Amino acid sequence: MTIRVVIVDDQAMVRAGFAALLSAQADIDVVGEAPDGRQGVQVSRSTHPDVVLMDVRMPEMDGLTAAREILDPPPGVVHRPRVLMLTTFDIDDYVYEALRAGASGFLLKDAPPADLIAAVRVVASGEALLAPSVTRRLIADFVQQRPAPRKDPALRLKGLTPRESEVLELIARGLSNQEIAGHLVLAEQTVKTHIGRVLAKLDLRDRAQAVIFAYEAGLVRPGDSA
Repeated sequence: MTIRVVIVDDQAMVRAGFAALLSAQADIDVVGEAPDGRQGVQVSRSTHPDVVLMDVRMPEMDGLTAAREILDPPPGVVHRPRVLMLTTFDIDDYVYEALRAGASGFLLKDAPPADLIAAVRVVASGEALLAPSVTRRLIADFVQQRPAPRKDPALRLKGLTPRESEVLELIARGLSNQEIAGHLVLAEQTVKTHIGRVLAKLDLRDRAQAVIFAYEAGLVRPGDSA
């Protein structure tokens, strides 16, 4: 199945470079581009992509606002693509908010071409958080600068079994499914089943939101290691 992609970035050279790279892949089709968030939302709703590559800082409407509009559309808009934020480390706070809004992860704009291609495929398949170890450190930094975890997420943790809580904790620490399976001595398919149950019980969209939830609920703390 071909992955339909929309690229939203205010730099024409970036859009052109990403489009050329992705279009050269047999399984990826770039169906639209936009120079700002407002047009990005419009293009996304007219072309129905699977993945939107969204820059964070843009004129007219920034990437965070655009991501929120795409991921939480008004009544009557059914299609909701996955959003992959494009960022640099000096604007990470925007990425944190984007993950909370439902974005599937982030990609550094200077990442190697192979990472961009892999990121699109990973996000399109329903996974999230490319380079999870980097994302873990990123979110840990945010949490260190924010208020103590809210009570509501902590209360919601009580609905999980001990094993599901273990799996959620390891997701938040940046482990892949394979690494979680090895850590808990489980089959990888069993890990996937546990993750599915965690997301369903906590009403979370994907792994990205699971990481945010785990930190806000106090299940993991900055500096924890697996």
